[in-house]
Amino acid sequence: MASVIPAVTGVLWACIMLCEANLAAAWQQAIPNERAAKLDGSAPTAPLVATARRVDRSPRLDGNVLDDSAWANVTPLTGFWQTTPDEGQPATEHTEVRIIFTADTLYFGVVCYDRIPKQIIVSESRRDSPLEETDSFQMIMDTYHDRQNGFVFGTNPAGIEYDGQVTKEGEGSGTGPGSQQVGSGGGFNINWDGAWEVRTQISDMGWSVEFAIPFRTLRYASGNPQTWGLNFQRNIRRRNETSFWAPLPRQFNLYRLSRAGTLTGIEIPQQRNLKLAPYALGQGNRVAQSRDTEWLGDAGGDLKYSLTPSLTLDLTINTDFAQVEVDELQINLDRFNLFYPEKRPFFLENAGLFSVGSPGEVEMFFSRRIGIAPDGSAVPILGGARLSGKIAGMNIGFLDMQTDAVEGATSANNFAVARVNRELPNRSSMGVMFVNRQGTGDLAPDNDYNRTFAADGRVGIGKYGLVSGYAARTATPRIGGRQHAFKLGSSYDSEAWLLQANYTEVGDYFNPEAGFLSRRRPRAGVLAASGYRKPDFLVMHRYRPKNFLRLHELRPHISYRGFWNFQGFQETGFLHLDNHWEWKSGYEFHTGVNFTREGLTEAFAIYPGVIVRPGTYDHAEIQLVFMTNQGAWWSYNTTLNAGGFFGGNRIALSQTLRMRYREAFNLELGWNRNDIDLPGGGFVTNLARARLSYSFTPRFFLQGLLQYNDRDEVWATNLRLGWLQTANTGLFVVYNETRDTEDAALGLRNRSFIVKYSRLFDLLN
Repeated sequence: MASVIPAVTGVLWACIMLCEANLAAAWQQAIPNERAAKLDGSAPTAPLVATARRVDRSPRLDGNVLDDSAWANVTPLTGFWQTTPDEGQPATEHTEVRIIFTADTLYFGVVCYDRIPKQIIVSESRRDSPLEETDSFQMIMDTYHDRQNGFVFGTNPAGIEYDGQVTKEGEGSGTGPGSQQVGSGGGFNINWDGAWEVRTQISDMGWSVEFAIPFRTLRYASGNPQTWGLNFQRNIRRRNETSFWAPLPRQFNLYRLSRAGTLTGIEIPQQRNLKLAPYALGQGNRVAQSRDTEWLGDAGGDLKYSLTPSLTLDLTINTDFAQVEVDELQINLDRFNLFYPEKRPFFLENAGLFSVGSPGEVEMFFSRRIGIAPDGSAVPILGGARLSGKIAGMNIGFLDMQTDAVEGATSANNFAVARVNRELPNRSSMGVMFVNRQGTGDLAPDNDYNRTFAADGRVGIGKYGLVSGYAARTATPRIGGRQHAFKLGSSYDSEAWLLQANYTEVGDYFNPEAGFLSRRRPRAGVLAASGYRKPDFLVMHRYRPKNFLRLHELRPHISYRGFWNFQGFQETGFLHLDNHWEWKSGYEFHTGVNFTREGLTEAFAIYPGVIVRPGTYDHAEIQLVFMTNQGAWWSYNTTLNAGGFFGGNRIALSQTLRMRYREAFNLELGWNRNDIDLPGGGFVTNLARARLSYSFTPRFFLQGLLQYNDRDEVWATNLRLGWLQTANTGLFVVYNETRDTEDAALGLRNRSFIVKYSRLFDLLN
C-alpha cells in the first residue's frame, strides 16, 4: 500500500499539469460564451464591467447617497437579475451602485429603492449576523482577479458590519452566504474581521448605504491600474427575492467568482500597513467544592504587517480567546468522534488556505488541536507567527505556534504548517502541504513528533464539472502499516442537476495528530484511524414549476455513503431518499426515508449501563423536516427521525423556535430529544439550548447562551457583553458557569468572570 500515495499523487499532479495549458485557452474562450448564453432571454449578453472613479474629496459617511455632492457626478451601475424566485428576470426593485476612491479608501454608495419602505425586514443588528433572512446588500471583490478567492462585505438597513473571506469559490462552506465555516476546510470564513465602516439610512424611497473600505484592509497584487472581479447581491426578504448584478444561475451564490463582473480603474496606494492589537485581561476562577476565587491578570497582543500588498505577516504573543463564545453541547450516540468547529479568530483568518481534506471527516490540519488538550482543557499558547498571501502567482501559507506544558495533561508542543497552492483557470488548482507537531520541553518523551505530508488538486471541466482529490501520508514513531489517506471525486452542478461521486480510503494507522479524524481508535498506543474504504454519491434534481400549488422549487434526490474496513466488513451504510418541497412563502417540507446499516466488531457503551453488542444492524427510518418562513418575526423548524436503531428503535426530535423584536432583540430556543429502546436497555436523552442577543447598537451587544445536557448532567451558562471598536477589538465582559444537575453536593463545577480590553493601533496611518 506504500505505493498508493506516490501513485495517486502523481496522477493528480499529472492531470493538472497536462490540462493547464488547455484550460487557460478554454477559459479565455468561455468567458464571452457564458455571458452570451442568456438565462432566459432577459439577462445581459456582454461581460459586465464597472469603472471606479478617482475623487479628491471623501463622501460624508452617513448613509445618504443621493444628497451628497461627492456622488453627484458618478454614473451608477444598475440592472440586477433574479436568481430567486424568478430566475433570469429583472429584480422587482431598482438598485443603484456608485464606486469612487481616494488616495487611501475605496467607497461604494448604494441606493436600494423600495416602493413600500414600511415592509423592509431587518432581523439583526449585531456584527456578522446572517444576511439571508433580512433585507440586505452584499458585495464580493476578487482583488487578485484569480476567479476563486475574494473578500465579502455586506450590511442590512440596520447598518451591521458583515465581512468574510472566500476561498475556492466557497467550496465546503454550506448552502450559501452566511453559513459558518465547517472545520478548516470551509470555503467561507465569516470570522475574518477587517477594519472598515458602513452607514445606512432608511427613507421614503427605500434605504441607502455607504461603504468605506481602506485599501490597507484588502490584499491585492502590485501595480497600477488594478483589475478586480466584482459582484453585488441584494435581498428583498418579504418576496424571498435574491438578485445579482452579474447574473447567476440558481445553483450558485455570490461566491461564484468565475461568473463575476469586472472592476477597472482602481489605483492602489503604496502599501503602508502595520497594526498592533494589544490586550489586557482580568479573570476570576472558582472550581468545584472551593470557597475561594482565584484572581488572575494577563496581557498579550497581535501584530500585523504587510510585507507587500499581497503578503502579510501576523505575530501573536500570549494568545488569548476569552471573548469567544463557548461550544454548543452535543450528545454522542455513536462510537465515533464529535466535531466541534474552530471559533478562535486568529486561527480562522486565512484558514481556507490551510485546508486539505474532507471537512469534518478527514482534515490534515485542524487548528483546534492547538491550545486545547485531549481532555478538552485549555493549554496556554505562548505565541506564534503566520505568513500568508501570494508570491509569483502562488498562494503560500506558513504557520508556527508554540504551546506551553500543562503537568498531568500535555507536554509543550510546537505546531508548524507549510502550504503552497497554485490556482489555474476554470476553478482548477494544485497544492502541497506539510504539517508537523513536535513535543518540546522537559515533559516531552524522546521522538515525540507527528508529521503529515499531503498533495491536493482539482480540475474544472466546462462550466459545471469538477474533478478533485487529495493524497496524504503520516509519519509517527513506532507506527508502521497503512499510514495513507486519499480521495478522488467528481461533481456536476447545473441549474437542473447536482451529481457527485467520491471514493475515500483511510489507512488503519493514518494519524494526523494536528488534524481531525471522525473515525479514530487506539492503535499501537496512539489514536490512529479506524481504517476504511468509503464510496459515496449524490443525485439531486432541481425543478421549479411554473404555477403549481405556489411551489418555488422541488428537489428530489438520492444519496449514499458506505464504510468498509480493510477486511471487507461493512461498518456503516446510509441510503437516503428524499424530496424538498419549498414554497414561495418561505415554508419548506422534506419527506425522506433512510436505510441504514451499522456493523460493530466490538461492543461499546452508548449510555451508562446500556451496551451495544457486536453484530450487523440493518434498519429503516423516516425523516421529516418542516420549517416556516425564516424571515418572519418568528420562525420554527423541526426534524423527526423515527425507526430502527442498533437492534431496537429510536424516535429523535429536534426543534428550534426563533423570535425577534425589530433588529435589536433575538431569541432562539432549541430542544433535541432521543427516546431509544435497545435490547440492552432503554433511555432518553435531552439537550436544550436558549440563545439570546440584544444589540444596543451594531457595535454594542449582550449575548447569552444557556444549555442543558441530561446525558452529562450539566447546566452551562455563557454571558458576553461586547463593546466593539475596529476589526472586532474592544471591551468584552464574559461570565461562564457550569453546574452539575445530578450531584447536589457537587453543585458548581466551575465559574469564571473575565474582563478583557483590546485595541487596534494603526501605526503607519
